[in-house]
Amino acid sequence: MTLAPKSGAAYRIHQIMAATESFLRLLKRSPGGQVFNPWWQFDPQNDFGPQAPQIRRAQLRAYLSERVGTARLGLVGEALGYRGGHFTGIPMTSERMLLKNAQLLGGIAPRRTSRVNKSQGGFAEPTASMVWNALQDLGFPIDGFVLWNAFPWHPFDATRGLLSNRKPGSAELRFGIPILERFLQMFRCEIVIAVGTVAAAQLEQIGIRAIRIRHPANAGAALFRRQLRDAVQLTRSRALANIGP
Repeated sequence: MTLAPKSGAAYRIHQIMAATESFLRLLKRSPGGQVFNPWWQFDPQNDFGPQAPQIRRAQLRAYLSERVGTARLGLVGEALGYRGGHFTGIPMTSERMLLKNAQLLGGIAPRRTSRVNKSQGGFAEPTASMVWNALQDLGFPIDGFVLWNAFPWHPFDATRGLLSNRKPGSAELRFGIPILERFLQMFRCEIVIAVGTVAAAQLEQIGIRAIRIRHPANAGAALFRRQLRDAVQLTRSRALANIGP
């Protein structure tokens, strides 16, 4: 049986949803050991219930699908943190940010997945706030940029528990390469910026020489904002220079 062709808008929505679902399935295979997969694993110590992974998948699905075709800038960090994507499912985005700004996810109402007694009002992540504020100060609408990580899951320190962060190892980072490649295929951004050396090295592994800027943590906020502004201005200037008469 031959299916009737879909209309242009309907077909595009179908393509976006299919690509997003495929991406979510790709995230299911995460390294073992001291790594938490927020979209497919339940955190019995800190999640409010077993439905938490499903909520995080829904939030990442909404976040990504709203930005396919509209995001002009891709910002790649190092890894998920326990104060951010561990509970939201979205890189460099905290529960408190989502709960205060329902527009961040477009079509669905944001929800927290951490237990209330773990953090009143939801977890907050200073890096997340700095990144979002800096990008919006540069004039990017909330769907004009997309955030991701070189290592897409949450690496934690077993001695300190799931509410901790650590740098991913080289073997773990290799797990993230095909996912980063798929991410950049989904989002054909005009500007790709690496936040820190780990992200820059991971991007170089797949042939992307991104502009590297300082991570905002550890008293790096001012330099991060300045380098981000300069990187965006430089890329915009190059784009204008390439436009012929």
